[in-house]
Formats: sequence, C-alpha cells, structure tokens
Amino acid sequence: MIDWSRHHRQSDWTKVNACVVGLGVAGFAAADALIEVGAQVTVIDNGNGEKQKEHGTVLEILGAKIYLDYKGEIPNNTNLLVLSPGVRPSSEIINEAQQKNIEIWGEFELAWRLRTLDFPAPWLCITGTNGKTTTSMMLSSILTAAGLRAPAVGNIGDSLVSAVMDPIPADVLAIEVGAPQLPFVKSMSPHSAVVLNMAPDHIDFFNGYENYAKTKAKVYSHVQKSAIYNVQDVATEKMVEDADVVEGARAIGFTLGLPGLSMIGVVEDFIVDRAFLEERKTHAQELCAVEDIQPNAPHNIANALAAAALARSYGVEAAHVRDGLRSFVPAPHRIATVGQFKGVTYIDDSKATNCHAAQMSLKAYENVIWIAGGQAKGQDFAELIKQNSKNMKAAVLLGQDKELIAETFKMIAPNIPVKIIERTDDNAMTDVVIAASEFAQSGDTVLLAPGCASWDMFKDYRARGNAFAEAVIKTQGGK
Repeated sequence: MIDWSRHHRQSDWTKVNACVVGLGVAGFAAADALIEVGAQVTVIDNGNGEKQKEHGTVLEILGAKIYLDYKGEIPNNTNLLVLSPGVRPSSEIINEAQQKNIEIWGEFELAWRLRTLDFPAPWLCITGTNGKTTTSMMLSSILTAAGLRAPAVGNIGDSLVSAVMDPIPADVLAIEVGAPQLPFVKSMSPHSAVVLNMAPDHIDFFNGYENYAKTKAKVYSHVQKSAIYNVQDVATEKMVEDADVVEGARAIGFTLGLPGLSMIGVVEDFIVDRAFLEERKTHAQELCAVEDIQPNAPHNIANALAAAALARSYGVEAAHVRDGLRSFVPAPHRIATVGQFKGVTYIDDSKATNCHAAQMSLKAYENVIWIAGGQAKGQDFAELIKQNSKNMKAAVLLGQDKELIAETFKMIAPNIPVKIIERTDDNAMTDVVIAASEFAQSGDTVLLAPGCASWDMFKDYRARGNAFAEAVIKTQGGK
C-alpha cells in the first residue's frame, strides 16, 4: 500500500499507476512529469481533436498509454487519478474513483508533491473572481524587479507542474489559481495567498455559488505567512477567518481607502504599507504613487495593492514594488484602449467574462455604450444593469444569451436603447461596432466588457477582443 500522505518527489513512484484525465496543457504536463518520476501512466480524454492527438503521440513515445474519445470506466489497476481543471467536481469519474477508493489529486496537488525538496520555490497564490491574471503578472514584475526568478504560472503561462519540474528552479512562483484547480487540493501550503474578490461565476461548473465560494477558500488552507483579503469584500475576510492556516500566519487587508493596522491601502495619491514594517502602529511605508499604476482604474489599483501585499509578505523592498509596478505592461484585452475616433474612445475588456468583471469595467467610465453577451453561465444581470444604468447610454448585445440580457434591460432600465445583433458569423463584430458607433457621440466610450464567456462564437476571449479591435479599425479608422 502506498502512503499517499507522505508521497513526494523523491518517493518511489514505480508502484503508482496513474490515470490522468484530460490531455490539454495541464494534463499533458501532469502525464509528462509522472512519467519522468517513474510512474506508470495512462491518459484518457473524451475528445479526439488535433491537440489531443499531438499530445498523445508525444506521451506514447515516452511510454504512456493513451485513450482518446474515451467513454469507459477508470482503467484497471489505477491507484491515482489526476484531474485536469476542466473536470467537474460532480462528474461520474470522480464518483467512480471515490467508490473504488482511488486516490484523487488535482493539478495543484500533484505540483505540490513534485516540488524538489532541495530547493522548493515558495508559492504566492492569487485567486478571486476577477483580476487574477493582472495581479499575478504585476506580482511577477515586482519580484523580477527585486532580482528574483519569479515567473507567473498556473492558470497563466506555463502549467504549475511544468514550473516545479523545471531543471532551473525559480526563486519564488507567482501563481494564478482558478477555482477549477482547487478541488482535491490536500497538502498544498503556500507561503502567502490572496482572494481578490468574490462574485457569482462558474455556477454551472460547481452547481451553485456556495460550492464555488467554498472551493475558492481552499487557497488559504495551510498558508504559512500571510492570508491576504479585500477589505471592501466581506466574503474574502470571512474566508480568512475560517481558514486553517499555519500557526503564526497573519491576516493582511488591502483597501482602496485609508489602511488600518496590518493593511496596505491608499493615502492621498500614494499606496502605503501598514502591514510589513516594525513600526506599523504609528507609521506607514510609501510604496509607490497611484499614477505608477496603468491603467489606474479603481479595480486595477486594487490588483496592484494585492500584488504589493504578496510581494511585501515575501520580503520585497518598497523601491522594488514601485519599480515593478512602473514597468508592468498589462496583458491584452484587459481595459485596453483600441483607439479614439471622432472623440469616441473604444475600450477592449474582452477578459471581462462575468458580471463582476463587467461591473468593474463599467464603473471606470461615464457615457458608455456597452457591448455585452455570449454564454452567461447561469448569471443574473439585473444588479449589474441596475447599478450602471445612469452611466449607460445604450447597449449592443450579441451571442447565445443576448435575449436574456435584453429582457433584463426591459425590466430594469427600459429607457436604455438596446440593439440586438443576430449574426454569429466571423463578421458579426463588424455589425456590433457599427451599431455601437451610431449610438456614440464625442466624449462617449464604446466598451466591450461582455460579462459572458466567448465560446459560443469565438475560440476564446482573446479572439473576441481581436475581432472587436479589427472591427473598430476597419469601420472607424478611416473616419
């Protein structure tokens, strides 16, 4: 019998018969790593696309058994099931594994077990409904400014398993954590962690908001140094209060307001630290100016506060926080200005794939023509429209759940004109931009912040944002 509670990188893996579920980026990395440490590996995937075939061919050469278009039971002799993030917690394969008493790990649990014991890079974990990618990249930029090898990994960039298996070890890891990566996390013990915010998302995946929130809270389990929360979001503070952390770990708040003791916040036009200095009861350490953060919309300042808190928790000096935030370049499709034509500003926030993200984006602008729609994932748009109706001039809707959003406008804000785009082909976004531009006047903002997933019409949110930018240049660039 294998003692799974003690299994780690230097353990004997030859008796491990691992079944990896899913052959995407995470599944491929997991299978490759398990082969490297000596496990017997089988990979199953219910798809049969080009990427699965490509990954499967490589793993077969390395010695794995590959089954694509797989609909059967867990292969015989499996004693470890490794789940890719796309596997729902309620899926039949998990029920089967539990009934057969098979050990179940997610991607992050496997990564934690595979860390080298000689020099295990500390983990700084970032999760939340929105802002994860930006905060992870900000943190990586700050740590890099401090002279550390600190890639942003996990739900961004390389898989976490690939990062811990890298023969050139990182000094510290800035880890974006998506909720689907947290089920079946057991022994993970990050140096510090933050939940940026909480709002309904992935409701269909987790069968309700309560399960989603409980899963997010797992990021605080066994935190060693700092459990960081959003002072403006009570749910995150409650998660910290309920977390089972390592003795001596501290609760650290971040706030857009004046910081209290053990917080990082904003004083006048500066971000200041009252958490990680000896004289914090009577003094504050200036970290950077608000204008060092670009764009400095409120939700992006909050991201910077969280990144600064994690970096300071790790011991980074104030000057390096400032330098890292100054040099940070936002990822595409996150409140990115596409252009300004005839006095109208066009903003691409295609990464706003849920209501909470769209809400943050809408708050940052006045006189908005809002472009929304796609796959709503079970969300209710009533509160979003209610809170932003005063600064919304019109809405242009597209995608699978456009009628749902349109009906909500009729109930909540019937005075706001709504244009529905029926097309779903490659040129649909051209019609969207033309319609939005007809509503807009000089001084207005046309904002793509869909509040929905993109998969009904586009490969991903990047493709949606690119289509928007291309349509803006095509239809407005010559005017």
